Amino acid sequence: MKEWNGKRYHSFNYYLRNKFNEKVYKIALDGGFTCPNRDGKAGVGGCTFCSSRGSGDFAGSRKLDIRRQFEDRREMMEKKWHSQKLIAYFQAYTNTYAPVEELREKYYEALNQENVVAISIATRPDCIDDDVLDLLTEINEKTYLIVELGLQTVNDEVARNFNRGYDFEVFDNTLKRLLARNIEVVVHSIFGLPGESEEDMMKTVDYIAHSGAKGIKFHLLHLMEKTKMAEQYRNGEFKLLEQDEYIDLICKAVSRIPEDMVVHRLTGDAPRELLIGPMWSLKKWEVLNAIDKALVDNDIWQGKNFK
Repeated sequence: MKEWNGKRYHSFNYYLRNKFNEKVYKIALDGGFTCPNRDGKAGVGGCTFCSSRGSGDFAGSRKLDIRRQFEDRREMMEKKWHSQKLIAYFQAYTNTYAPVEELREKYYEALNQENVVAISIATRPDCIDDDVLDLLTEINEKTYLIVELGLQTVNDEVARNFNRGYDFEVFDNTLKRLLARNIEVVVHSIFGLPGESEEDMMKTVDYIAHSGAKGIKFHLLHLMEKTKMAEQYRNGEFKLLEQDEYIDLICKAVSRIPEDMVVHRLTGDAPRELLIGPMWSLKKWEVLNAIDKALVDNDIWQGKNFK
């Protein structure tokens, strides 16, 4: 049995404390970008589960420049945490989808803010051309860089249903190109997508576990108002996961990933005012505590069933 500071999984918090010797927190930013499956290049409307803020509902305001977003978010976060070390987190929309000089300007503006020790860039695999890859390599040589890639599922049929806009092969090729440059990659997976079976979800987990990615983010499908997927739900096309179902999936998934893979998230957040369901997800700490208890009760730990 393996534990990481009392947890049965290798949490991002544990990893950062060991790397930087103190609590490190993220400043979530909106770089003012969009997505290729929103603007017509790879589709329109975006992913059907995605909010109008490009999954950056808790990021800074795109009406502000990067420096002012930093000041605004840092003041709020410092009331919650007492650490001085920060990660600049480009969260909303696709954060490599712009001319490379615009990306360079915004990334370095963030890196130049006081006490920033790392940068995390969330993006899509179809938006990392060679120029962008060279810029990411340059930044990786100067600071701690994390590139977050949204996979969500390895099932291309499920992905087409939610309008992802690229096939699995595109993801796999981009991941390999990033890893060849020694860039740390975190992969996002969503449980509960319409049309996806438990077998599909575990295939996604197994792929990530053996992909060479450094980290993983597990997400519960949050259904929000003003999304295309909300229409599907109201038409009775799929059901939302119950809490016990999600906890069971997370326990199985955690057991199947290697011990050195960093778990950046076990479940996500959604704005209360937009959330249709699952409503139990609003009690995030209760869910996390229930996951911890289920891991202990079922004698499961990260890596137990990794093969």
